[in-house]
Amino acid sequence: MPDTTNTREAILHRIRTANADAPSSDYALIERAYQQSASMDRAEILKTFADRLHEYDAHVTEATQQTVPAAIAEVLRRNHQHSAIVADGFPPSSLPEGVHWQQESELNTAEGAISGCEVAIAHTGTIIIKGSRRITLLPERLLCVVYASQVVETVPEAFARLQPLAAEPLTFISGPSATADIEMTRIRGVHGPRFLDVILLQD
Repeated sequence: MPDTTNTREAILHRIRTANADAPSSDYALIERAYQQSASMDRAEILKTFADRLHEYDAHVTEATQQTVPAAIAEVLRRNHQHSAIVADGFPPSSLPEGVHWQQESELNTAEGAISGCEVAIAHTGTIIIKGSRRITLLPERLLCVVYASQVVETVPEAFARLQPLAAEPLTFISGPSATADIEMTRIRGVHGPRFLDVILLQD
């Protein structure tokens, strides 16, 4: 069996060597005429984010810090869930009582999963989650709590916020998982959760 590790390193070495002689100023000369900062106010940004999520068939619930446990409980009740996986680091104070909470190691028996996020993008309706990708791949339902302050308008703003996490595993989610076959039949849940719920939390 070939040593894929050495092959990968050899390819990367050739790329680095080929780029070593490239003028360092070329990158700075690339024209960047696209929008890189927000042009809307906070209310418009949050509305755009919610609208994009609706377009992707995600369900959006608004809440405050005080009402988030009740909002989570309502989403679970609406989906007939009695248990859920909780992502590592999710604050226990945000969880309602009366639900069986499971750890990530119990994914094979989960009815759904609950997670926070690092940043969200209004233009694309995208949520970025840090950490284990299993929680965003295996359960049929994902409930994500997004703080209003985590929502930015543009993709460049999001990548600027994510710079400190450049070496971390990140998952980008734009609505429930969906794909289409050659006959253009849309199938949900092939590569991740079939259903996405988002609680938009006012700071």
